[in-house]
Order: sequence, then structure tokens, then C-alpha cells
Amino acid sequence: MCCCWRGGNRGQKTPSPSLDVSAPLAMATLEGCHCQGAGGQNNNNSILYNILKNDSLTTTEEPTSQPQHRQQHQVLKVSSCSSSSRFELRQQQACSCGSSLRRGSLRSPQVTCKAASAVLMKTLRFVKNVPCFRELPEDDQLLLVRNGWVPLLVLGLAQDRVDFETTETAEPSMLQRILTGGCVSQGGLMDRQVEPEQSAGTPGVSLVDIQGIKAFLKKCWGLDISTKEYAYLKGAVLFNSDLPGLCYLNYIQSLRSEAHQALNEYVKLIHRDDATRFAKLLIALAMLRAISPPVVAQLFFKPIIGAVNMEEVLLEMFYGK
Repeated sequence: MCCCWRGGNRGQKTPSPSLDVSAPLAMATLEGCHCQGAGGQNNNNSILYNILKNDSLTTTEEPTSQPQHRQQHQVLKVSSCSSSSRFELRQQQACSCGSSLRRGSLRSPQVTCKAASAVLMKTLRFVKNVPCFRELPEDDQLLLVRNGWVPLLVLGLAQDRVDFETTETAEPSMLQRILTGGCVSQGGLMDRQVEPEQSAGTPGVSLVDIQGIKAFLKKCWGLDISTKEYAYLKGAVLFNSDLPGLCYLNYIQSLRSEAHQALNEYVKLIHRDDATRFAKLLIALAMLRAISPPVVAQLFFKPIIGAVNMEEVLLEMFYGK
């Protein structure tokens, strides 16, 4: 097996460090739900709320002694407007006030999208120049690139210190959704079969997803990661042996273990006074798993190239097809 990440000392084999991170990740905390008033109770005095509430009471046969407010983690049964099928919706995923549906977009899309495109080009060039990657069959190469371009891109944004500002986009009110074809359940919640991120007509992306990307960038900048550490991290991300369908699974798994081991040895050599640095770097890697490819595509590329299949763009950039 070739050594992609370091030279020499191939005769000695040291045990590969554990890759599991059991400690909970410290993610960015967002401001609380806006449906809570100063006294900690729901602000349900709006005209629209009372109309929906009264309408729901007339169409249901629940006893009058039943509490009006459910607990936040209670599973609600929501009736579909288009069919008699029912599905479960958790209130903890989408508050009735809609604060969890707040969305944002880039404040300077031309500047940020141009910088992201440059980082993507640089990232794909890095991948093609890794000798061990070139030895893999084309099917494995394509599978690794398709599933790894987002975390590799975000790592590149952190390395090049590409910061960006966002502005909150106007979210349609519940009344506007009703008038434009939305439907309301018995509990007054919007009955929607698709997630907001999957709605083509909804502008921007979720502020929660934006905060997740910013939290990762802040984490990397706080650690002041060096160029070599970024290279080892990219190697660990690129050679993802957890993907189904890999032909050279064992070889790719060994490459990822080698990247982690090389990173650990480098950290011990350069940062001898920081015994927790390697663990912090692994936590940063784990934060990448929460970043969604559709979110990255819509935030950094859709403003300039429109609704284009990113896989086709990757193929054209990587293979020249």
C-alpha cells in the first residue's frame, strides 16, 4: 500500500487511534422560540389563531375537558388535505409559531459564490493529485467524490477563511400559506408533506443549517489548523469507507486509518503541550456530518448557476465531461 500522507518509518506500525467521538458535540446555540411570551406561555391571542382554533374545534369530536395545549414533544396526528392518509409530526421539529422555519440567504451572493466556486476547483484539484486516489477504479473515485465534495468544500472554505454574511428572508405567514394553497390541520399547524429545504419556491435556506456551517468554520478558525492538518483531515474525509458499493473497501478503509494516524502523530509532534487537540480535530470532523449537500448547493451555488444538478457540475469539473 502506498503512503499518501507521510514519508519514511513505514516499518513500524503503531496502533491506529480510536475514531469514535463519544462526547456530545458543542454546536452553535440559536435563539429560542418566539412563541414564548415574557411569562413563558404561548401567545395565542391573534385573530388568525382564534379562527383556526375555533374551526378545528367544530370539526373534531374531542371532549371539552381535553387540554388545549399539548406538551412540546407530543406526537400529533395530522390529517392530510389531499387524501385520508395520516402522518406523524413532532412539535419539537417545527414549532407552531414557525420560528424554526426562519430562512436566510447570502448578503453578497456574487462575491461569496465566486469564492466558493474557486474553493471547489481547488478542492477537486487536490483530490486528483492524491496518488492513492488515482489508483482507485473510476467507479470508486466517482462514489467518493459524489459523497465527499460537500465536507471537502466546507473544509476548503475554512482553510481559505472564506467568511460570509447572511440576511433573513421573508417567510410567508400562515395566512399567506392558506391563501396560496396550503392547508391547516386540526391543531392549527400547516399540513406539509415536504421539508422547507425541499421546496423549490421557498427562498433561502434554513437559518439552523446556516448556523451549523458557521459553527464549523468558527471551530476550525479557533483551532488555527495548519496546512498539513487540513491535508490530513481532507484525506480522512475523502477516503470514506462507510459508503456502500465500494470495490476497494479494505484499501480505502486502510487509507482513512492512515490519514487519522498521520494526523495524530503530527499533532503529537507539533502540539506537545495540547493533549486534547487531536480529539478537538475529530470533533470538528464529526460536525461536518450535519451539513447537508442540498443546503450547500442552494446557498453557495444556486444564486449564480441556478437550479443545476451539482453532480453534473462535478463531473464536468473533475473529469472534463
